[in-house]
Amino acid sequence: MARVTKLVAKLALVLMALLLLCQPAQLAAQDFPNRTITLVVPYPPGGGVDVLARVIAEKLSGVIGQQVIVENRQGSSGLLGTRSVIKSAPDGYTLMLAHTGSISINPTLYANANFDPRKDFTAIGLIASMPVALLAHPSFPAKNLTELIALAKQQAGKLNIGTSAVGTGGYMTAELFKSITGVQAQIVPYKGTAQLMNDLLGNHVSVAFGVLPPALGNLSAGSLRAIAMIDRRRFSLLPDVPTSAESGLPGFESSLHYGVIGPAGIPRPIVEKLNAALRSLVNTDDVKTRIHNEGGDPLVSSPEEYASDIDLEERKWGALIKKLNLRAD
Repeated sequence: MARVTKLVAKLALVLMALLLLCQPAQLAAQDFPNRTITLVVPYPPGGGVDVLARVIAEKLSGVIGQQVIVENRQGSSGLLGTRSVIKSAPDGYTLMLAHTGSISINPTLYANANFDPRKDFTAIGLIASMPVALLAHPSFPAKNLTELIALAKQQAGKLNIGTSAVGTGGYMTAELFKSITGVQAQIVPYKGTAQLMNDLLGNHVSVAFGVLPPALGNLSAGSLRAIAMIDRRRFSLLPDVPTSAESGLPGFESSLHYGVIGPAGIPRPIVEKLNAALRSLVNTDDVKTRIHNEGGDPLVSSPEEYASDIDLEERKWGALIKKLNLRAD
């Protein structure tokens, strides 16, 4: 009987200790947020990530009742801002607008990245998906992916594929296309999307892999043509453009996923509160419209689903980078 009493007493002490450990997190969550939240963008103002961040910050402020400010911490291809978030306090007051490039491509692409997207961050939730499209000058003879592959193989090494800079979603998609199909083609990376679009419009490069915002106006005007969406589903603003799977190349998928993350260790109640706020605002008509205007579709998730997405994308792009020895300094 005395032994049982001692065991019960020990269990009570353990339970009390666990309650004491949980109490600070619960209290912090109840009080959260009580001051300004910083949403870090690891790129300069004006780009796609920055625009989406400002939409989310504006709407999130209204949902949670505290100001959310966007802070651009650009440098080192997004690495500087990303590392700064890792080092911040895990209290929910420093977050980051991440996307596939910064969180799933950069860790392997850059030898000096020095971070693990699975261990160094807390996934809060997805907000949008921006598909990569195969774009062409209207005079380009191939009308679908099957015809493009046949043409590239017929003219081995002569096809030029335009993309944005090395390491970006468009460039990695072109490398994935070559890896999956085995075609011999020259990838022509441009420093900026404006120059790429100008050369595509001038037929200096016949096809390109890229995100849609710089091309939407020209697609509507008929001065550019979308051959395929490199995604598993059609894009809402271009419902007549088939997916890569519908075009005869299943498994060839590339879309940039945007979401909110924070440093590792943010208490679960705060994560749940932020995730619920993101779901609420992304599902409003205004935010949906603004995401569409940036060439994306709204996409919400649980924290676990976003963490799984980061893991899946990092494995996919990391394996390709290693296979092709694309690592940069």
